[in-house]
Amino acid sequence: MISSTTELRTLKSVCPRVEVRILDLQTWLTSQKIWYRFIEKPETIHTADASAVTGVDLTRLTKNLVSKTSTGEYILIIVSGTAKVDLKKVAKVLGVSNISLASFAEAESVSGYPPGATPSVFHKSKLRVIMDNSLIANDTLFCGGGARNRILELKVEDVVGLNDALVSDIQKK
Repeated sequence: MISSTTELRTLKSVCPRVEVRILDLQTWLTSQKIWYRFIEKPETIHTADASAVTGVDLTRLTKNLVSKTSTGEYILIIVSGTAKVDLKKVAKVLGVSNISLASFAEAESVSGYPPGATPSVFHKSKLRVIMDNSLIANDTLFCGGGARNRILELKVEDVVGLNDALVSDIQKK
């Protein structure tokens, strides 16, 4: 937690974009009166690695996949860390002909976060969100925390509500 202006200036000089975005995320969550918890960890990109170093069950740690529809709309797909997304199911739910995953550079440009750090809420661009229905069985989920060295725990109902998320079966079986 940043406790002084001097610490904030130091962070901005070392990692201006990432650290300021994390502070924006934390400030936004607080302003929305959302319950949240950050968990610090070694830097990782993949959910399986984040699960291994934090001890968080992989079924509750999400993949937040910035993707693009055939109409050019960017979306965020949220699935469990153990799941593989079925892009055909996502396309059908959204009423488009196909969906493709965004490149790492595209994903960061659209969301404001590097892959492996993308939270389930508060993105640079407004994204339509589709979330796998298996995630609603839990009270909370874990997602990227704005930087690759932390994850964020949020209430599932807040993720759905803040994003006006579509909830559907979008896993490959």
